[in-house]
Amino acid sequence: MASKTSTKDIITLRGSAAIVSEFFGYAANSILYNRGIYPEESFTKVKKYGLPMLLTQDENVKSFLTNLTAQLSEWLESGHLQRVVLVIMSKQTNEVLERWNFSIETDKEVVEKGVSKEKSDKEIMREIQAIMRQIASSITYLPCLDEQCIFDVLAYTDAEVAVPFTWIESDPKLIANPQMVKLHSFDTKIHKVDTLVSYKNDEED
Repeated sequence: MASKTSTKDIITLRGSAAIVSEFFGYAANSILYNRGIYPEESFTKVKKYGLPMLLTQDENVKSFLTNLTAQLSEWLESGHLQRVVLVIMSKQTNEVLERWNFSIETDKEVVEKGVSKEKSDKEIMREIQAIMRQIASSITYLPCLDEQCIFDVLAYTDAEVAVPFTWIESDPKLIANPQMVKLHSFDTKIHKVDTLVSYKNDEED
């Protein structure tokens, strides 16, 4: 039995918040690269989650994502984050073309009582790997973005959470009658993240 328990890793609330917020940073980079929001040459290749991942070298985007993941980590630790949505819009018209939706379920007992959970790092990495592979292959199932696009990130928190001064209230930036593709999820045993991408259906009349 000892050999079985030794493969488990202790996951704390802070550790889980760090895993999830770091995942958002890499997932956002991967979406921006694979959807062609920024030029290919502005990304550099790194190894993460046992996969080749791409990170932006654009200083403004880097700074935005660094501040974003720090704030998400804080909300994840306090158990107040419900959802994060990366929105891709037309630069010219501001029309929303894609919404990458990450829903978060938090184990409230962990937040309230400070208990820790057990799950192997390898298992979590495998689950994240599956999502990253789906993002990387998104070009095969999403319509081509044949115009210049920009992105924004929406965070949905519990109502009582004060809005940081660097954030502003926003409309949900929805897509009318979207097509949807559900992606894999991952679970640290403290935070469960479900991923879904919705996109504009070009086959409308």
